[in-house]
Amino acid sequence: MSKENRKQTKPAFWVPTAYFAMGLPFVAIAQASALMYEGMGISDAQIAFWTSLIMIPWTIKFLWSPVLEMFKSKKYFVVISQFVTGITFALVAFSLPLNDFFTYSIALLSIIAFSGATNDVATDGVYMDVLSPGQQAEYIGWQGASYNIAKLLTAGGFVALAGVLEKQMGVVNAWVSVMLGIGLVMALIGLYHARMLPKGQSASEVTSLKEGFETLWDVIKTFFQKKYIYLYIGFIVLFRFAEGFAIKIAPLFFKAAVADGGLGLSLTEIGVIYGTFGTAAFVLGSLLGGYFIAWRGLKKALLFLVASFNIPFAVYAFLAATQPDNLYIIGSAVVFEYFGYGFGFVGLILFMMQQIAPGKYKMAHYAFASGIMNLGFMIPSMLSGYFSDWLGYKTFFFWVLAATIPVFIAAWFIPFANPDNKEQKELDALNN
Repeated sequence: MSKENRKQTKPAFWVPTAYFAMGLPFVAIAQASALMYEGMGISDAQIAFWTSLIMIPWTIKFLWSPVLEMFKSKKYFVVISQFVTGITFALVAFSLPLNDFFTYSIALLSIIAFSGATNDVATDGVYMDVLSPGQQAEYIGWQGASYNIAKLLTAGGFVALAGVLEKQMGVVNAWVSVMLGIGLVMALIGLYHARMLPKGQSASEVTSLKEGFETLWDVIKTFFQKKYIYLYIGFIVLFRFAEGFAIKIAPLFFKAAVADGGLGLSLTEIGVIYGTFGTAAFVLGSLLGGYFIAWRGLKKALLFLVASFNIPFAVYAFLAATQPDNLYIIGSAVVFEYFGYGFGFVGLILFMMQQIAPGKYKMAHYAFASGIMNLGFMIPSMLSGYFSDWLGYKTFFFWVLAATIPVFIAAWFIPFANPDNKEQKELDALNN
């Protein structure tokens, strides 16, 4: 395929795979690894703390984003980081049978976090370079759906597979197989993107390390000079604050014994609930959320999107209070939560792209914004195990609901510095 043809590659041929590859390593660390370590005898508090701490590259990825402007193309960094991620997952698999498996595997997962965060920066850079604002809004639902498919394959399909394999070959060998499988998927996607992904903009005029540091300083300075930036920082931190508490503990709550306040489900049942009941709801929610924003406009849709994302966390409080043993009840609760999550999350992504990223350093500023967003997710996630142990599952999930309140207040008052997707479309129509 020629360079010219690559530039004309339809977004439908690369947006889904690119954002699937973005979601897979994030969810493997955030959720699947928690169940892996739980099965291998690590405590909830240790699991929540360490698997959250090693996700810090997703928070500070803006620090090396200017480097990605200095060399090669954004596509180059997407492909390389996906190969590194795939190989390192294989190394995680080989570390699990060792005596100090927790230390080794956590160190390797931290490398995956770095390569995954780099992939995020470069992928978003390609997305913003290649697609117009109208196309960004059009494909934001596909972006979110693909990310969520990765989440459901990892937290659903691979977890269910681990549950089946545990009965046949034991816990360690089951997770060795699963980690190898995840690594193979990442490597295959890297091969696909080497051929199909558009290049994005080539390296900028930055040609030395000194200029790189000067650019980094300019990135940070101009970021904090943006209109309403401190309000925007508060908003994106609060958007995922409650999710940060819930995401680590929910699967552990599903697996915990009924006598301990959990639901007593097997790994296979957890995988089936997320992978079967949740998949369609997640994808449908993301797609509909994207089309809803394209129709309504982000400004008018924002409060509804915030509610869609946060209110469904109430299902975990309901499940903790009632401890049902009916898989259809549990599955229906997950469907409701995942549909709302998918529907609302695309609004946060588009908000950062259209209200924070625009300007001279749109890729770096988007990376900065998404890093701050992840900080709002990471800190409560690190503390969630201690909160859960202290409060018990029932009280803990009611605390999660209380943690959603601040973002509703923020969404009600948040101003828009730039036209949203609908307003920009109307302006473009007037100019043409």
